[in-house]
Amino acid sequence: MSTSQAFGATTTAAEVVDGVDLHGRRAVVTGASSGIGVETVRALAAAGADVTLAVRNPDAGAEVAARIAADLPAGSGKLSVGRLELSDRSSITEFVAGWDGPLHILVNNAGMMSPPQIAHTPDGREWQFGVNHLGHFALATGLHPALAAAGGARVVAVSSIGHQFSPVVFDDLDYRFRPYDPWTSYGQSKTAVALFAVGAAERWAGDGIAVNAVMPGNVGDTGLARHTDMEAVAGLIASGALALPPAKTVEQGAATSVLMAASPTVTGVTGQYYEDCAPAKIVTERGSNIAGVAPYALDPDNAARLWTVSEQFIQER
Repeated sequence: MSTSQAFGATTTAAEVVDGVDLHGRRAVVTGASSGIGVETVRALAAAGADVTLAVRNPDAGAEVAARIAADLPAGSGKLSVGRLELSDRSSITEFVAGWDGPLHILVNNAGMMSPPQIAHTPDGREWQFGVNHLGHFALATGLHPALAAAGGARVVAVSSIGHQFSPVVFDDLDYRFRPYDPWTSYGQSKTAVALFAVGAAERWAGDGIAVNAVMPGNVGDTGLARHTDMEAVAGLIASGALALPPAKTVEQGAATSVLMAASPTVTGVTGQYYEDCAPAKIVTERGSNIAGVAPYALDPDNAARLWTVSEQFIQER
């Protein structure tokens, strides 16, 4: 396939990297021990990249890495495992400090979705915002020198159609005053992920770093929903309050991440939001959308404000 227009909703990660040579490239994939993270690692390594699985549980990560390595063709990239707990600033600092040399690809893939009860990170941030956005913000900004040193590095920020549940509510990011809702919380965090891509693309363009957000799709059992009340989800779907895109396999769900991380067909693309291996259409009303990106998730003023707030949060002691 020679152009990104040849890819679509049913494309797999393996198809995206068919014919792509990533030898000599180094990659980090967060949340790499389950779901689309595994397939992202598999595709990048099969194309020749040396991939670090950044995971909460290094033992589980090592088992996954061994399974992937056993199936990789000869000449594939090497796999390694690093501990990374995105809710713990000291863990992020340790991971960044342990990284040596250039980093060509960073896939901020890890995430959590809609725990029914509010929780906070050790730093006092609402858990979903703290993990899905702030943890990855701290990681990416900490690794910025390594990304800049690579020349032409790419960062992929995994967002979601769920961003349409809520913009970033700057006046109450941590639900101190408004009632906690698991879905608006999830939506806020995924909007923040998309805005990170907008902000980083502008700030890091001079370093040759491309940063884009992606929507993987409605992927089956990935571990993302382990905290979610699935009976409540079924009720929302039945009532029409929640619509889901067509289901994808994990191989298909990883395709858009791998496209933005590795494909030459999107060279030079930055600050965008992609889904189904293509730029998402802007939608101006929530409705029952199963695709598209809200304008507030691409707004440069929102991105600039979020960047400032995020820097303040990760610098607090």
